Amino acid sequence: MSQQEQPIGSSQRNLPVINPNAAGIDIGAERHWVSVPVDRDSESVRSFACFTAELYAMADWLKQCGIETVAMESTGVYWIPVFQVLESRGFDVKLVNAHYVKTVPGRKTDVLDCQWLQKLHTYGLLSGSFRPDDQICVLRSYIRQRDNLIKSACVHVQRMQKALTEMNLQLHRVISDITGTTGLTIIKAIVRGERNPLTLAALKDGRIKASSEEIAAALTGDYRREQVFILQQELQLYEFYQTQILAVDAQIEQCLASFADKVDVTKKPLTKPKRRGKKQPGNAPQFDLRTHLYRITGVDFTQIDGFGALTVLKQ
Repeated sequence: MSQQEQPIGSSQRNLPVINPNAAGIDIGAERHWVSVPVDRDSESVRSFACFTAELYAMADWLKQCGIETVAMESTGVYWIPVFQVLESRGFDVKLVNAHYVKTVPGRKTDVLDCQWLQKLHTYGLLSGSFRPDDQICVLRSYIRQRDNLIKSACVHVQRMQKALTEMNLQLHRVISDITGTTGLTIIKAIVRGERNPLTLAALKDGRIKASSEEIAAALTGDYRREQVFILQQELQLYEFYQTQILAVDAQIEQCLASFADKVDVTKKPLTKPKRRGKKQPGNAPQFDLRTHLYRITGVDFTQIDGFGALTVLKQ
């Protein structure tokens, strides 16, 4: 058996120590188990609760033990506070995929997870998962929240559609989007008490292809009191989420403004965008995202077929 094929337990004397000041942390929902080299403390394995004060106590103990780098397994989202606290205290923190740790042979049954992580990290056998800079993490959190709000808003659109269908109001048959200008104008009029199909049809936007007669026919239905009430509530919830999306957009724009410039857009402005259709992409931000991305990256990715500014931001 070659040296590379031997289990770690039988060949560790021949392995070079890459990280002598390494620690391992087994992340848990309630407690985190931490292991340091046995010569650093009389108690080389300790556990710390998940409270913030305990995390700072963990960082203090690791500093006291002369630790410079830490490896931890990724478990749900429980690792994030630990990672951020340790990184802020100057430790080189590696987030390790648990699958890679389990595939390394040579582990003894009486060795704790944190001790095994510490040993593997000492010999440089662990590679950390990619984690972007904190500035990118902040932006990513805003983008994910925006996606969550859009998904929640879509639920209320579906419920509005259900209420309309139960009243046999076939609005979706004559307009493409009930949350567009015409759709919301008509729905708001219904909620306010308007029942005349011709009056409702007259509220259509000039760009709607369906005739007023077709829209009036689609809006002739059974205006049941309970369904109108449901429609009103779902409309209010949908509008609430739209307000929240605008608030997130403001935070995203502020975050993007803090990124360093790679291109001076005043000296090298964007070219005219390709015409991809008459309508703005659904759920597009209410600010000039394309210019921000161009200023930050130096590349106008929206010139690539199939790419929009929002698509690029989510990558």
